[in-house]
Amino acid sequence: MKRRTFLLAGAAATLPLRALANTEPVIKVLKTPTCGCCTAWVDHVRQAGFTVEAQDVDQDALYAFKDRLQIAPELAGCHTAIISDYFIEGHVPAADITRLLAEQPVARGLTVPGMPMSSPGMGGPGAGDTFDTLLVGSDGVTSVFASHS
Repeated sequence: MKRRTFLLAGAAATLPLRALANTEPVIKVLKTPTCGCCTAWVDHVRQAGFTVEAQDVDQDALYAFKDRLQIAPELAGCHTAIISDYFIEGHVPAADITRLLAEQPVARGLTVPGMPMSSPGMGGPGAGDTFDTLLVGSDGVTSVFASHS
């Protein structure tokens, strides 16, 4: 083995497997530039270890994106994200996204409709509201994925 190859192999052995594989999915977020709670949610998922690419768009572009994903108005939140083959709508907790990716249900995505005060980015636990994260099936039918109080 050449000295250079040996040194590179030794350096690679000290890196975490995650750094070598670089297979973690990226959350791509569309949000409006003036929404502070959207920015706080992006911070929440980053702090949970996700790589996030956030893009500021105007309200019309955000609504058009939601329409393309067929997110019904009653399921909408203030920002929309994509990770792997799923949409993430609104203030979904990072732990629910992690579970979604681990379980990989046949579904279109997760949503926390509206802007519940105790959801990530809106004030956090104890801020007042209990809320559910809904799983949106491939047929558009929702079911409770997780309950938060």
